[in-house]
Amino acid sequence: MFDTLSDRLTSVLQNLRGRGRLSEADVDATAREIRIALLEADVALPVVRTFIAAVKERAKGAEVSGALNPAQQVVKIVNEELVKILGGETRRLNLAKNPPSVIMLAGLQGSGKTTLAGKLARWLTTQGHTPLLVACDLQRPNAVNQLQVVGERAGVPTYAPEPGNGVGDPVDVARRSIDEAKRAQHDIVIIDTAGRLGVDEEMMRQAANIREATQPDEVLFVVDAMIGQDAVNTAEAFRDGVGFTGVVLTKLDGDARGGAALSVREVTGQPILFASNGEKLEDFDAFHPDRMASRILGMGDVLTLIEQAEQVFDKDQAEAAAAKIGTGELTLEDFLEQMLAVRKMGPIANLLGMLPGAGQMKDQLAQVDDKHLDRLQAIIRGMTPAERSDPKIINASRRARIARGSGVAIREVNDLVNRFYEARKMMQQMAGRFGFPGAARGGSKSRKGKKGKKGKGRGPTPPKVRGGLPAFPGGMPDLSKMPPGLNELPPGLSGLDQGLPPGFDPSKLKFPKKDK
Repeated sequence: MFDTLSDRLTSVLQNLRGRGRLSEADVDATAREIRIALLEADVALPVVRTFIAAVKERAKGAEVSGALNPAQQVVKIVNEELVKILGGETRRLNLAKNPPSVIMLAGLQGSGKTTLAGKLARWLTTQGHTPLLVACDLQRPNAVNQLQVVGERAGVPTYAPEPGNGVGDPVDVARRSIDEAKRAQHDIVIIDTAGRLGVDEEMMRQAANIREATQPDEVLFVVDAMIGQDAVNTAEAFRDGVGFTGVVLTKLDGDARGGAALSVREVTGQPILFASNGEKLEDFDAFHPDRMASRILGMGDVLTLIEQAEQVFDKDQAEAAAAKIGTGELTLEDFLEQMLAVRKMGPIANLLGMLPGAGQMKDQLAQVDDKHLDRLQAIIRGMTPAERSDPKIINASRRARIARGSGVAIREVNDLVNRFYEARKMMQQMAGRFGFPGAARGGSKSRKGKKGKKGKGRGPTPPKVRGGLPAFPGGMPDLSKMPPGLNELPPGLSGLDQGLPPGFDPSKLKFPKKDK
């Protein structure tokens, strides 16, 4: 949604880089370009004026003039002011000390309240709560059935004593749901209210009556981020007619200009609590102003990426995989498990888009196809457990069988196996360099040397004892009783334990050639 705005702001701030100092004319020109970018993104005019005034005031002060890199300081100012417009800091739900806590959803018809109720319920279950959905939209056809289906998908029960479709009193249902939650020991009640195509008196009166009957701890206004300036007008009408304590943005995955998301917090004065950016129940999370500002300015969102990874990756499995990487024992089965975990995090293009600098690779990210991972998964699942554990046994006939079973060409099976070997070798080298758990120093496992000619061998291998040390006749010698100097390194080698000598070039070492 913020792609156009992100491109414009990134381009404007990019022009500042490389300048030793910024004049007032440079600051004014930059502010003018930022103003145009915000207006084109459909941000409300009062919000744009407030934002530009704050940026210009700070950019012309000592904060920038005395900086070693004025351009980076301006970027920092724009980022901080953007965070301030979006709410400043993350605001959590205010829950009651004595359950059940009541959360009421309000908004226009079509804003996504019913689906959002299921997303919020599922999110709350991951936080350790036991929510209950309440069907109070008794006007819209099949609204009650839709909420029941969404609740079933989210694994959350739905309280729907009335059939809906114009039958039943929503205020009475909302009142009775509190007693039902206490009886069934649900700690949170989520009330899905009716909406209209436009703001009218009947909708406002019904929402106000439900709020008065249930005394909710949170009233969340659900706003469609794709409807532009009308979202701000609707938010103001709900604020004055019913009142709400927080905002939830839906459909952030759309291609609209997204100005409403930047405007609603500043205009209404109420924080944005959650953001929904997809159709799946998992496409929902708390709203973080600093992370959203970072995305808009093309700086990525690594923290959200890490949180998503923590949710889908098992800690024990990750540690076991890291140990296997270090020892060179990673198998195709392990590779398949990691690939499935990545798929749970969402589309690959979205994950890569959270990395810093990803905005400069939008064309490449648009070409990323998740179906390629599906083909790789089909190939690996077409193998036997023995083939996954030891890909070296996959000969030509086995590769033909795997290709037929997975519906791909033989060359794709060959590419997968060859790339797996290359990736495993590279990961093992990196593990040895950065000290991963289980990494063996010196690279991969040494091969057993071939027997040479008689009399040319290394001699008999000394017997081993527990711990891997050679056994000495009569026990280990006492180094303290040895003659002086014998327990020290020879001259010229005393620095080996402290690292290689300066200027050492390993490429110039000459090793004996292997006997044929």
